[in-house]
Amino acid sequence: MALPGSEERLSRGRLQWRVGGRLFVWERPLRAKEVQELGDGAPEGPVLGARVEHLIAKQALLADQPEVYFTTSHFEGHASVLVRLEQIGDADLEEVVTEAWFARAPPKLLAEAEAHRG
Repeated sequence: MALPGSEERLSRGRLQWRVGGRLFVWERPLRAKEVQELGDGAPEGPVLGARVEHLIAKQALLADQPEVYFTTSHFEGHASVLVRLEQIGDADLEEVVTEAWFARAPPKLLAEAEAHRG
């Protein structure tokens, strides 16, 4: 919520965060089909969905930290990753949320944030 223009909403009993009406991170329990697809690799703890800038960024996260970031066939071709919250450190979580915000924020907010970052 510290990111400019961020809103927290409840949808279908799950929290999600938006900027300019656009979803950037959300609670994302796995569906039964996804648990079956992932098999033993399916996380038992909480999962967060997060937008990323593009598919190349997604592939980099998946390759660099597969113990933290993962995906399912539901997100094939979509610039989003799933995050094992029990496996991610605070600094990395802050980074993935901030990057998700930058991937979805409207141009005016992006310009303000860039000016602030300096």
